[in-house]
Amino acid sequence: MARRSSRACAAMATAAVFALLAATATATASGLVRLEHPAKSDGSLSLLVVGDWGRKGTYNQSRVAEQMGKVGEKLNIDFVISTGDNFYEDGLTGVDDQAFEESFTDIYTAKSLQKPWYLVLGNHDYRGDVLAQLSPVLRKIDQRFICMRSFIVNTEIVDFFFIDTTPFQLKYWNRPKDHHYDWRGVAPRQKYIANLLKDMDVAMKKSTAKWKIAVGHHTMRSVSDHGDTKELLQLLLPVLKVNGIDFYINGHDHCLEHISSRDSPIQYFTSGGGSKAWRGVLQPNSDKLQFFYDGQGFMSLQINQDQADFIFYDVSGNILYKWSKSKPNYLQPSTYITEA
Repeated sequence: MARRSSRACAAMATAAVFALLAATATATASGLVRLEHPAKSDGSLSLLVVGDWGRKGTYNQSRVAEQMGKVGEKLNIDFVISTGDNFYEDGLTGVDDQAFEESFTDIYTAKSLQKPWYLVLGNHDYRGDVLAQLSPVLRKIDQRFICMRSFIVNTEIVDFFFIDTTPFQLKYWNRPKDHHYDWRGVAPRQKYIANLLKDMDVAMKKSTAKWKIAVGHHTMRSVSDHGDTKELLQLLLPVLKVNGIDFYINGHDHCLEHISSRDSPIQYFTSGGGSKAWRGVLQPNSDKLQFFYDGQGFMSLQINQDQADFIFYDVSGNILYKWSKSKPNYLQPSTYITEA
């Protein structure tokens, strides 16, 4: 009971933020839920990105979480993005599964991480009770946990398009091996994907944000174990290209990487180092590899109207790599972005 009481106190500290989110959640014309998360008063935004983490603190998950807390405090982050595979090995068994607290609430305890967490589902999450992970019941246990299949978070300067990528991969349907995938609310596959792509295309076309960022679990382009996801390249990438998406952020491969597209302005960022890593695989593709780290860690993003700054950190909090992109000629003056 004491543990639950301490969580309740922490939740009260950020209740105003969550109340605002609840009040501003709307359904767009495309049918996607749209959440409004205001930027800071100076027009900037800071956040952390972590993926492939839910292992009850093992495989250095707790160490990554500790460093996230430290960097989150330095950057005064507004929220955290999870790129999926939130609970290993087979998702949650139900809304009362203790793995939710053992892998999430009990691990990400730093004050700076008591902000909204926007999460997509990964393939391991689909092996469990997906409806449980999407249930509002979990938010009564820990109100930070905002997980939906596909949705939009608008921060004034950025529209984040969260995309449910697991149903795209045919092998999960045709060759599941010994695994069970929870396709409730998804099957039949072709109809689900067609509707999702249409909804995303409509929403992206209507976006007036300076920056557009897509977030999914599966890799679009990767040089690690899973490599490229051909179904996403064939079906989703054309939608991202035609709508001027700046960045695609994902997990799935348990590493940190940055790849630049050779045929479009899109930049691909993998942040899947939240726990188990070190797979020892490097298989280059035709795009330009800017950075690759086959280990645990996470990513920060600081962004304003003029510039986006990405930083990768390892399990000890060391900065591994920095990269920035500018969008000048905006009427608003540039805001200095603090370095962790």
